[in-house]
Amino acid sequence: MKDNFTKKIVLENGREFYGWRFGADKEAINEIVFNTSMVGYQEIVSDPSYTGQMVVLTYPLIGNYGMTDEDYETKVPTMGGLIVREYNDTPSNFRYTKTLSDVLEENDIPAIQGVDTRRITRIIRTEGAQKVMICRPDVPAQEAEAKIKAYEIPRDVVRQVSCKKTWFSRTPSHKYDVVAVDCGIKHNIIRTLNKKGCNVIVVPYDTTPRQIMSYHPDGLFLSNGPGDPEVVTPVIETVRRLRGKLPIFGICLGHQMISLAYGAQTYKMKFGHRGGNHPVKNLKTGKIEITSQNHSFAVKPESLDGTGLELTHINILDNTAEGVECKADKIFSVQYHPESAPGPQDSSYLFDKFIEMMKKEKENA
Repeated sequence: MKDNFTKKIVLENGREFYGWRFGADKEAINEIVFNTSMVGYQEIVSDPSYTGQMVVLTYPLIGNYGMTDEDYETKVPTMGGLIVREYNDTPSNFRYTKTLSDVLEENDIPAIQGVDTRRITRIIRTEGAQKVMICRPDVPAQEAEAKIKAYEIPRDVVRQVSCKKTWFSRTPSHKYDVVAVDCGIKHNIIRTLNKKGCNVIVVPYDTTPRQIMSYHPDGLFLSNGPGDPEVVTPVIETVRRLRGKLPIFGICLGHQMISLAYGAQTYKMKFGHRGGNHPVKNLKTGKIEITSQNHSFAVKPESLDGTGLELTHINILDNTAEGVECKADKIFSVQYHPESAPGPQDSSYLFDKFIEMMKKEKENA
């Protein structure tokens, strides 16, 4: 009986799925996407790139190891909502400090459990990402469909998640100073740079090139983030003005903005890449790397011709552009996440490449 349920989701195509509430008790409309990771729900929930998106987790059991204070990717999670098959509210983990439901409730993020996530994932895979509404089970279908139709998926989301003021993440006996442009940066990127001997100066996305250079950085990092890369014009312009002046490394959205700055084109994918099991081929070494990904937009490989950017990595599953480089300008980027936590770690060498570029610059100065 539907009377036993406490929540439902309504897809843009009119399909309804009934389940039980956890997290915040609120109504919300977002874009629905799926993630195929088997572990790491805390990192997914706290990844700013999921702002404005409701995420279906394909792994069936979620919540069983709780949430720990050290593993967040941002201080304030901004995910739109969470959809799972089975939620466990009694974690078994000596490190956990709160339950997943408590964290979602504190951050006003609605969630539903007990739905057929396999079926929902197949719908997204076949029809593409679409709008979804989470609401009370007694909301009439006609009312839900009208609200969904009126909702517009936001494109310019970076301004919502970027820091408002510059902040610093320091490490003892540092060797390099890196300015990181925050478009929704994952904290494990900052932690990784710290471990490599970098002091990181995290700046808002609309920081001017002049302000960036006033910190006398050894390198510039462009972060991941949500939304359409084409509308993040301040960062695209920063790349155009600073390329060739210092080593630049971009990840995910950073990769897309670097490509746009050189004249390439991006497009919105049917359902994107999300999960820790995407095979990527390094065209320079021939090696296949298992990667973690989270993006709705991608760079058109054919649009790279004549831009000065070289394609360095491709996705084995769909041949999408996964990495580019311009050696003359000391700039490179990848679509996936080499800093991924809890993994895989196949691509961590990219941070070493960035470090080596900064080292050479300092030696030649």
